Amino acid sequence: MNADSKASRDVNPGGIDPDSPIAPERALVPAVARLNARRVEEGFWPKMRRVATRIPFAVDALAVWRCARDPATPRTAKAMMLAALAYFVLPTDALPDILAAVGFTDDAAVFAALLAVIGRHLKPEHRAAAEADLKRLRGED
Repeated sequence: MNADSKASRDVNPGGIDPDSPIAPERALVPAVARLNARRVEEGFWPKMRRVATRIPFAVDALAVWRCARDPATPRTAKAMMLAALAYFVLPTDALPDILAAVGFTDDAAVFAALLAVIGRHLKPEHRAAAEADLKRLRGED
């Protein structure tokens, strides 16, 4: 038996499928956090450009993104933020985003729960930057 066969699939480099759903209990595993960071890096801004004008929690999503990129944010909080942002970015989730009126309900619930748990890490400058980002996305600047 070698080290690769003993390690969990979260540790093995090939053990994580980037297209698979996010398991909440694994959000803080370093390999999963890195995968979530990659998902967010690749998909957050393209999705925000498409949906920012249609979702009421756009400022929250943008503020969480800003906070997750802040070096002063604790690593555990960042991992939770990246998991929520990755869930938002994934095309497959509990309620597909293409469903009119209800498609983003699950995403909004994820952000509401996230903010209840780690909202104290969001600083006024994260919110201010998020509001400026949203104005730019809406063409208001």
